[in-house]
Amino acid sequence: MTVPGTEHAATQDGEGADERLGALKAAVRDTVAIHAEALLDLSRRIHADPETAFEEHRSAALCAELLVAHGFEVTAPAHGLETAFRATIGSGPVTVAIACEYDALPGLGHACGHNLIAAAGVGAALGLAPYADELGLTVRVIGTPAEERGAGKALLLEAGAFDGVDAAMMVHPCPFELADFRSFALGTLDVTYTGRTAHPSLNPHEGRNAADALTVAQVALGLLRQQLPPQWRVHGITTAAGTSPNAIPDRATATYEIRALAAEDLRELRQRVEDCFRAGALATGCEVTLEQPEPDYLDFRGDAELLRLWTANARTLGRAESVERPPFACTDMGNVSHVVPSIHPVLDISGGACGPHEPEFVAAAVSPAAEQALLDGAVGMAWTAADFAAARKAAAASA
Repeated sequence: MTVPGTEHAATQDGEGADERLGALKAAVRDTVAIHAEALLDLSRRIHADPETAFEEHRSAALCAELLVAHGFEVTAPAHGLETAFRATIGSGPVTVAIACEYDALPGLGHACGHNLIAAAGVGAALGLAPYADELGLTVRVIGTPAEERGAGKALLLEAGAFDGVDAAMMVHPCPFELADFRSFALGTLDVTYTGRTAHPSLNPHEGRNAADALTVAQVALGLLRQQLPPQWRVHGITTAAGTSPNAIPDRATATYEIRALAAEDLRELRQRVEDCFRAGALATGCEVTLEQPEPDYLDFRGDAELLRLWTANARTLGRAESVERPPFACTDMGNVSHVVPSIHPVLDISGGACGPHEPEFVAAAVSPAAEQALLDGAVGMAWTAADFAAARKAAAASA
């Protein structure tokens, strides 16, 4: 209810708040521009020195050092992971977490552009730092290792890295522009068959062929796929299946991934896939060990309010209009999104010429388009954080 006679004052107060927010957002953008060369250098140095999951010591240190140099309180290592860090500045009532990924792909280097993700996250934090208190923000930067394999964010979430966070965000390079990113849920499975070796001509009846057990399982999986829903996926590789044709293999191993649209479906799919591997053991007289090497990656669920704010800011920055795409990837940021309101926009750096996990994307990740996306991503996230805090303040005032 508006008290009679205060309508004009309330309008003036609202207009004044909008003007102050607009001025602060302009200052944030200018601050990111001041740090542009340092951010581009950070991205290039991470790109030139790729480190894989849980080995990102130098990449994490580069990010942390830049944040320390600009007044952030940094803890490294953090939350039980040697290559994680946590950096904080500001004391506002709204806490926004910005995730920095920096792991590379084995054999491919930064073919997923995590160098850009790390630098954009640091850039957003540096842009907000001088104005965090005025904006009502506490800015938390979380260095998150092992996104490609290892589910680092799931481990960090369990360790409390995202406790007390009101919103979480990151950006990701891609061959197209997409605000409302959605992902599959992903599970992993390591399979080991143990049999009994024997000579394939002299005494084959005494052997238990571990490679045959894996073959039976693969046939079962091929038949299972006929009855799976369209968005369920099963795929994997054989990592060992004998060393010589004149010895029955007593050991065979494989690594598989399973994907589904939602975490709830993943549980059912895992059970059905594991039964196929158990069938291989039963048919051949081998033993089978099934292990889950890492936490499940949950499906990403974007927050509607944050998406609206990001989309408006991306337009202001002149980014291309967002396309619509069904789920096409997996990320451990999905685990965060189940607990904390989150966004994970993807930014076009290749114009569709190549995409993540392709060799050509390594070069795309240090191209002029990529570095523009880095700076736009930094500003866009900082602006979205500022808008989010302003919305929270306005809601509290009108309650």
